[in-house]
Amino acid sequence: MLKDELLLEDKKRALRYLMFIKEKRDWAIKARECADGRPQWQYTEKGDASSPTVSLEAMMMSCCIDTKEGRYVVITDIPGAFLHADMNECIHMIMEGTVAEHMAKLELTIYRKYIWHDRKGKPMLYIRLKKALYGTLQAALLFWQLLSDTLVSWGFTINPYDQCMANKQINGKQCTIVWHVDDLKISHVSEDVVEGIIAHLNKKFGKESPLTTSRGKVLEYLGLTLDYSQKGKVKISMYDYIKNIVEESPDDMKGISKTLASSHLFLTNPECKKLSEKRRNCSTTSLPSLCTYVGGHGRTYRQR
Repeated sequence: MLKDELLLEDKKRALRYLMFIKEKRDWAIKARECADGRPQWQYTEKGDASSPTVSLEAMMMSCCIDTKEGRYVVITDIPGAFLHADMNECIHMIMEGTVAEHMAKLELTIYRKYIWHDRKGKPMLYIRLKKALYGTLQAALLFWQLLSDTLVSWGFTINPYDQCMANKQINGKQCTIVWHVDDLKISHVSEDVVEGIIAHLNKKFGKESPLTTSRGKVLEYLGLTLDYSQKGKVKISMYDYIKNIVEESPDDMKGISKTLASSHLFLTNPECKKLSEKRRNCSTTSLPSLCTYVGGHGRTYRQR
């Protein structure tokens, strides 16, 4: 969008563009592009940005049912999940520097005319989001609504006690789908039924990039290892996940401690004036304007 087309309020609310490089558990390097949605907390109600997630109890109970009934279980991930959902309000984002230049090069006839430069000569580009982008507060909720509506249209019924669990009777047996954002666990006694659902999901969400699906008796799901190798039993552990945390920890964290917390964690000032409702709900981006940095090894703040 042209800079002059935006209102001053739109420019103030424009979200910054971020990019992170992450090494996944299989050692693959992944770049994640997202928006810095923290400023949205200043004008967004929590209920408008909270997405349901499967409860740990429901997920574990589903695993017990899987092994009790001898179900075929797969774990699948929908790539770029949020981009399948349409944005439900006007959200602008600003790209800066190299990222703005690369965006312009994708389609010179479309984006080049919208590039402008700040006082230091840095190229800038305002864009309006048409799809839900990772980092915006409502992205997860919009995708949950899309996935829920899709499953319901396929004949599934959302569990009234857990909105991230759906069931359907297929060939006289129950098929269960449990999901946490874009990570799904699908199970049914028939392998053909499960693979058929994967095919439907690929047709719906895998046009740009196919779903990443794991099969077998030992599966990784949400940092948990689900081991179905022993008939009638399922073993759930987090040994590999914890091992990776320890290995990736910095050297100065080595040692033994009775608690993970710092010694000053429970030190409070009973005479301190309570924050107002507005200040309690403010985003971390506005924290410096409300507080004074005290210093020390930890980050301690004192209300002004």
